[in-house]
Amino acid sequence: MRFCKRCVEPDTRPDCIFDDEGICYPCRYRETLPGVDWDERRRQLEAIVDRHRGRGRSGYDCIVPVSGGKDSTRQSLFMRDELGLRPLLASLTYPPEHQTERGAANLENLIRLGFDTYIVSPAPQLWKRLMRTGFYKFGNMAKSTELPLYASAPKVAIAYGIPLVVYGENPTLSWGSAGGSLDGDANNLKYNNTLKGGDLTPWIEEGIRPRDLYLYTYPSDEDIDRAGLRMIFLGYYIPDFYDFVNARVALEHGLTQRHGIDARPEENGHIAPFDALDDDFVMVNQLLKHLKFGFGKVTQQVSGAIRSGFLTRERGIELVRLYDGQCSARFIRRFCDYIEIGEDEFWRVAESYRNPEIWERDRRGRWVPKFAIYYDTPDHRRPPDHEADVVHPQPLAGAC
Repeated sequence: MRFCKRCVEPDTRPDCIFDDEGICYPCRYRETLPGVDWDERRRQLEAIVDRHRGRGRSGYDCIVPVSGGKDSTRQSLFMRDELGLRPLLASLTYPPEHQTERGAANLENLIRLGFDTYIVSPAPQLWKRLMRTGFYKFGNMAKSTELPLYASAPKVAIAYGIPLVVYGENPTLSWGSAGGSLDGDANNLKYNNTLKGGDLTPWIEEGIRPRDLYLYTYPSDEDIDRAGLRMIFLGYYIPDFYDFVNARVALEHGLTQRHGIDARPEENGHIAPFDALDDDFVMVNQLLKHLKFGFGKVTQQVSGAIRSGFLTRERGIELVRLYDGQCSARFIRRFCDYIEIGEDEFWRVAESYRNPEIWERDRRGRWVPKFAIYYDTPDHRRPPDHEADVVHPQPLAGAC
């Protein structure tokens, strides 16, 4: 297990890209940004927008997939207020037992900001069954939920004759997961590691009828081509599309972030209170990812902050050591109640996915990572400072 020499990204991220010098792709990409002609990229974006402006047969110029979180709030405002488009927001909502009140409030906030919003809500019973299946079969309860999350926007766009879909981050450029593109083109998004082309085979093998999976079915390439649908990553075209900037803009426009115990990193395995606002089960899934791949959400957040000049690598490593993979027992209990299993059963399944190439037992019988990044750095084993370790949004140096 290798870690990027500039940030803290590990090479266990599925489909990651490292070069011969041990540098991850997002860090290499960041090197190129000072030389980017952002005026030219803005012209490229405006040319795309102008080709599709007024073409939607329903009166909308574009679809913006939204959760109500920081990124989708920034995307929606930018497309409407900066570029003058009329967007239709498309939101895949979780069932009531799954979605947080905070998430519902943030989606309501977007609607209050004046946007028309199309809500897609799959049947809760099948949703729960698929999550349970994903937990057992993949050690990933979000394996199924990602399908309608990504499929909903192009489905709505095709159904309503809307020619353009605007996503936020390009996962290759932001996180290093190959499978998308190296620019602003998002038409191949469904071929990333998560969606695998929209393959429904694992669920059909479990006895789910294909006709019951319509909302989980990504449109075919032929249907997308026939509709003339263009999908783009907005983050490629503007210089300051980063977590901390997006969070600041969203908070200024009414976003509700985590507060109190829900914002404490030792509870949720996050150092940013503005992430994962509509779903608490994501904390459990990050715990499972930590067992399988040796990293969780803090690694991703820290790596982005290091690249943005917001954290030093040494400080980032300390935060990873303290909080990566943390998940409060209350989140685990809620998830167990949701899919109707006991906590002993949860840990039996979770431990079956622990990667023995990454983890080993120490002399006290505790699981410890074999390749922890902080083993190769000075040991500053201070106790966690739960308030000071929360990273709040603020302007980045050089951001527009």
